[in-house]
Amino acid sequence: MPEFTYTARTLSGEDVRGTITAGTKRETLALLADRSLYPIHVASADAGSVRFRFKKRVGAAVLASTLTQLADLLENGVPLLNSLEILAEQSAHSTMREVLGDIRDKVSEGTSLDVAFASHPEVFNELTISVVRAGSEGAFLEDALKRTADFLQLQEELKNKVVGAMTYPAFLAVAGFLVTLILVVFFVPKFATLFARVEQQGGGLPVPTIILLGVSDFLGQNGLLATAGTAFLGVWLWNLIKTPAGRAFLDKWKLRLPVFGRIFLGSALSRFCRILGTLLQNGVPILRALEISAESTGNQVLAEAITRSAENISSGETLSRPLADCGLIPPPIMAMISVAEESNNLDNVLVSIAETIDRKTAQQLETMVRLIEPAMLLVMGTVILLVMVALLLPVFEMSTTMG
Repeated sequence: MPEFTYTARTLSGEDVRGTITAGTKRETLALLADRSLYPIHVASADAGSVRFRFKKRVGAAVLASTLTQLADLLENGVPLLNSLEILAEQSAHSTMREVLGDIRDKVSEGTSLDVAFASHPEVFNELTISVVRAGSEGAFLEDALKRTADFLQLQEELKNKVVGAMTYPAFLAVAGFLVTLILVVFFVPKFATLFARVEQQGGGLPVPTIILLGVSDFLGQNGLLATAGTAFLGVWLWNLIKTPAGRAFLDKWKLRLPVFGRIFLGSALSRFCRILGTLLQNGVPILRALEISAESTGNQVLAEAITRSAENISSGETLSRPLADCGLIPPPIMAMISVAEESNNLDNVLVSIAETIDRKTAQQLETMVRLIEPAMLLVMGTVILLVMVALLLPVFEMSTTMG
């Protein structure tokens, strides 16, 4: 059991300090009261110790499984505190086990479940916290937990599909770059003696060969400097992208790309519709739901358009009109949103729209990957062919001259 340090005052007014073993902070306060001590300060004994320990990240799959198990326990009549204690003891994920233990302690002290979740923003996002808050206030916590778990599982599946589809093209790109680099840095210098002999005999080198030798010499002599410069440039660009202005610039140009732009926009729209629909289904007010869904789109341009829409809704307008003005959402989707608002079925229609967009985006992604794979092979073959041609041109010219 955990230990708590305390500072308390006796009936005679004397301050005493000590350590006590108890399950929770509330139990510690009760034990001090039994000893006729008035607690002034109570804290965990581990709070003041510095621990250098790496915490495992809690993935969406682990979080979804935990929420599903919590909903199942509550549906079967297990009290909330007991459910949290059971999950904390049985969780195989070390970080999740600690988080659940802390949530159990906070709930036992009278904190609501959503506030306890909010104390761990690295695990529970705004979507989960808002849905749990709405479920607690509306007495449908079990259903809210299951819907949130289903949403997290679906998002993780979509993410895995995208990562899986792009793994092979990324591997081809890295492999092609490494092969070309090895050819230029290690293979080309072996021909330097032959090329020098050709120049001594009065024959000039072809332009491709001169360029290739220059690149090879530069990388051979300044390879470390070029690597450091590339790394510095990458870090600088990464920090620039993380700024609001850099993020807005990148998101704007991502949507303008010829083929990728439609995929990026479809992914952002799907995330917006699904999150907004899920929040509305769970009783979250529309203004708060719009705020959360805008932050979760992953695209700042679309997020700003949604934020402006929320401002117009607060002044009495419908959702469809300001969203249509941003020009990012296709007309068919806007028509469905408009009809759904009129029929008071916006939450279900938004989730249906997200599923439609996901199917279309998956088809576009599959088509793009099919095109990227032969394109990457063609680029790799072309680059290697150019290197080999640049190396063999002087040999062919020398053979022609000798003939």
